[in-house]
Amino acid sequence: MNTSHNLAPLLERFFLQRLMQQRQASKHTVASYRDTFRLLLQFAQQRLHIAPSRMEFNSIDAPLIVDFLDNLEKNRGVTARSRNLRLTAIRSFYRYAVYEVPERSAQIQRVLAIPNKRFSRGLVHYLTRAEVDALLAAPDQRTWSGRRDHAFMLLAVQTGLRLSELTGLERRDITLDTGSHVRVIGKGRKERSTPLSKQTRAVMKAWLQEPSRAEGQPLFPNAQGGRLSAHGVHYMLSKHVATASKSCPSLNEKRVTPHVLRHTTAMDLLQAGVDRAVIALWLGHESVETTQIYLDANLALKEEILGKATPPGGTPGRFKPDDELMAFLKGL
Repeated sequence: MNTSHNLAPLLERFFLQRLMQQRQASKHTVASYRDTFRLLLQFAQQRLHIAPSRMEFNSIDAPLIVDFLDNLEKNRGVTARSRNLRLTAIRSFYRYAVYEVPERSAQIQRVLAIPNKRFSRGLVHYLTRAEVDALLAAPDQRTWSGRRDHAFMLLAVQTGLRLSELTGLERRDITLDTGSHVRVIGKGRKERSTPLSKQTRAVMKAWLQEPSRAEGQPLFPNAQGGRLSAHGVHYMLSKHVATASKSCPSLNEKRVTPHVLRHTTAMDLLQAGVDRAVIALWLGHESVETTQIYLDANLALKEEILGKATPPGGTPGRFKPDDELMAFLKGL
């Protein structure tokens, strides 16, 4: 077998040289791509009855990849968005393969031509100020975990950091002197600093005085002093949402995730009149256009615009129903 056509060494070089060394991809990206290829190779092994380490490059062709993506949706219940993320990882590998096995360019181009699946984009979900206040009041701050959870959620909803950014924070990333801020390395390894409010600064100052549970622990450690997992954060939010919903029943109708807290930050900034370009910088968006989703979800802003608009042959202002009695008579 020609080793240049063997899949295993090519895939290993893709991860070690292209992703980690050349692109210096984040741990989150590497993990996402790794999981994609583990699933793909498991599917291919069941289909081809060949061990992954013995597969040739031409074994993984476009029809097999399309079947794999369809299987993810039908048997694993993934969304079209998740399907597209898996396809993004596969495309990245095949773009790398263009230079490694150019004689397979026809096969590679067929894979790269697989289209993304279109899907409906719903409005973003976010919390109202009353819901945020109830959520922040839920942790029992007489306990270590309660103080940690309160500090974590307050920092999340004030800064709009991503989940991976929050769990990856270290104590040295927080500055509480003049110009207090938090520093993160976000998507694309782009560094950004987000200012802290007076309330957040006070809470973080108190949290940093908590004794360490392990040497070199992250800013928000688990009970053993290690890094909080994504599952741990989701469990934390679910627990406190259940408590907060007793005083704020509207939380029962919402699924609160770390990304919902990020959306809440964006909506607060938008409703305060902050320009879209500033919000994009605040959240670490690649493009200002990404912030458009918050404009779409802001019903209050749309109503304000409607109130200023004048319909053809009409007068400015939002529709107001007739007097109840007149409406009754008109409806007869």
